[in-house]
Amino acid sequence: MKLRLTLLAASALAVSTAATAKPAPIPVVKPVPVSEQLLEEMVRTLASDEFEGRAPSTPGEDKTVAYLIEKFKAAGLQPGNKGSWTQDVPTVEITAQNSAGLAVTGGKDTMLFAYGKDFVAGSYRVTPQTDIRDAELVFVGYGINAPELGWNDYAGIDMKGKIAVILVNDPDWAQEGEDGLFKGRRMTWYGRWPYKFEEAARQGAAGALIVHDTFPAAYGWNVVESSWTGAQYFVAKPNDAMDQTAANGWVQQDVARQIVAAAGQDLGQLTAAAKQKGFKPVPLGLKASLKFDNQIRRGQSRNVIGVLPGKKRPDEYVLYTAHWDHLGRCKPNAKGDDICNGAVDNATGTAMLAALAQANVKAGPADRSQVFLAVTLEESGLLGSEFYAQNPPFPLNKTVGGVNMDALMPGQPARDVQVTGGDKSDLTRYLKAAMAEMKLTLAPEEHIERGYYYRSDHFSMAKRGVPMFYVGRGSDWVPGGKAAADAAGGAYNSTDYHQASDEYNGKWDWSGIVQEGELYYRLGRMLAMTTDWPNWHPTDEFRAVRDQSRAAKTKPGK
Repeated sequence: MKLRLTLLAASALAVSTAATAKPAPIPVVKPVPVSEQLLEEMVRTLASDEFEGRAPSTPGEDKTVAYLIEKFKAAGLQPGNKGSWTQDVPTVEITAQNSAGLAVTGGKDTMLFAYGKDFVAGSYRVTPQTDIRDAELVFVGYGINAPELGWNDYAGIDMKGKIAVILVNDPDWAQEGEDGLFKGRRMTWYGRWPYKFEEAARQGAAGALIVHDTFPAAYGWNVVESSWTGAQYFVAKPNDAMDQTAANGWVQQDVARQIVAAAGQDLGQLTAAAKQKGFKPVPLGLKASLKFDNQIRRGQSRNVIGVLPGKKRPDEYVLYTAHWDHLGRCKPNAKGDDICNGAVDNATGTAMLAALAQANVKAGPADRSQVFLAVTLEESGLLGSEFYAQNPPFPLNKTVGGVNMDALMPGQPARDVQVTGGDKSDLTRYLKAAMAEMKLTLAPEEHIERGYYYRSDHFSMAKRGVPMFYVGRGSDWVPGGKAAADAAGGAYNSTDYHQASDEYNGKWDWSGIVQEGELYYRLGRMLAMTTDWPNWHPTDEFRAVRDQSRAAKTKPGK
């Protein structure tokens, strides 16, 4: 994860016919303080060298899972997966090797581009070799199909056997502010690369190549190259992901210019056209070939799940989530320490799960059931939460929403809350109510173009329509103000993030984390006590999937 002191107000729910219904009142929640003693005890233990950095599929996982089960039992929860405390998460690791490069033909000369330097590509499919030969290249603009916005970059073309050439981000990214069909500078889900690859697969494409551009991507080519040239991790699927494209990848912007020029086109002109509603895909009259081997390794890890059954509507659910995993053994620091203990990331969030369970049990069961989910493999691409979302013990169309917790920063309380993702849903009113009760203000979000909304475990649920808060106190700390918050966050990001120095410190100030615990408690408890089913706003990218999910629930026999 990336350290985020934020809130993700991702929300959905309710059939479309209920969109105009008057929402239920927000319950008044009397907070039960989370235990600072339990938080400190658990972080000290989980971040100890004995747990070896909590890497999945290691002895550190065994110790972590056993410890979490012990704490969930002590808090008063029940096993959350059909009588079991755990959910097995099968994974597959795929490493592309022996790339033959990217060959493009059909222009004046054959062009050959080098793997790593000019392009990167891999496969989601569990197959020993990827071999695409003479596939037609089609420029599909931003590669977006958004019926709720009347936008379809694939309109009128059959992509079967073809490779989609796709621009990064979405059509409004260069605008200042948030005006525009795709929310201006703020990145939407349609701007993220996983969406683009998924949509290309839904369109039947053989492959997808995203054109890299540093600002709208939010990182340079060096990040793309380092991220895509090593092992890639996925949730194992029964069909070995054969419904996905054969190859997904990126090309340097200059490479894309050369390819488009060979087709007699100009990338700048095509990009300008792609920003306009009504854009139609442009066949380039060129063909591409790429071939590489896939080294495959299968593994397994575990999610830990506890539940506090509801007293009135036990078949409606509210989630609390946090990832328990970290990096395990890592590059030794100057002192020779090779254990990345992950104290802040994310022993803090994991400990908060048990502290919130304890507080909710003490308050007594809510009307709805509350699920406490410690997921694995967040550091490998949100795989634990993704597997839960694909195989939920508690149906997602009966899950009201929840709270995700990741990397809670030690330090003072704050006067404000930061929000990532903007006002996407009706769930905003729950946040406003909690802020009013706690006398907190709303701080402006930073770097809205980077799409942080889509980069933590909440998103595995959100993209399937389930609303998830991702909450952190803001940057106006008491005392110290913004300077204190910036100093703490800056020091962690520059020195400790994903390093052996992310260790428990007995001198930590826990007051800010305890304050966040109160906010988590209020938000989750409000959702667990209301009869309301908040929905996304009508033009939000996740409105349709939640409407479909909730509509299916209302059919006979559901």
